[in-house]
Amino acid sequence: MSGAEASITREDVAHLARLARIAMTDAELDHLAERLGVILGAVARVQEVAADDIPPTSHAVPLTNIFRADEPQPTLGSAAALAAAPAAEDGRFRVPQILGEPQ
Repeated sequence: MSGAEASITREDVAHLARLARIAMTDAELDHLAERLGVILGAVARVQEVAADDIPPTSHAVPLTNIFRADEPQPTLGSAAALAAAPAAEDGRFRVPQILGEPQ
């Protein structure tokens, strides 16, 4: 991909803004077209790197799964959980009223 292919026009930005339903001024369209052109140019330069002999990876170093085995464990009972709560009522956590909803 060359620099010419990496360009984005003001009309492209205006089209994307319409699709995203974002209102933009002419100055914003011009500024964003310029900035996106710079970003696309940088991506094009990265894609030009000769790396045919390097296999694709998601990390630079090998990773090992460090998670424990997924095995059932005893849970904290509701009585123990509610014992640590600042307020409880009818076997549930009591929290302040929100959004003006009736209790």
